[in-house]
Amino acid sequence: MDLQERVTDLESRLAFQDDTIETLNDILVAQQRAVERLQLQMTALLKRQEEMGGQFESSEEEAPPPHY
Repeated sequence: MDLQERVTDLESRLAFQDDTIETLNDILVAQQRAVERLQLQMTALLKRQEEMGGQFESSEEEAPPPHY
């Protein structure tokens, strides 16, 4: 293998590696956005659960109705 073939081979490999790295980066960015969106949804659900839990707790602490 002469020098020119080796350089051409290395340039070809570098081009494929650059493409792979860019593709992986795009996928990573999309996954990070999905994780952030899921974290926001989870926070909203926890807040909603706490609010609803407070409603149920207050109804349990009330005195029984007069007909008991």
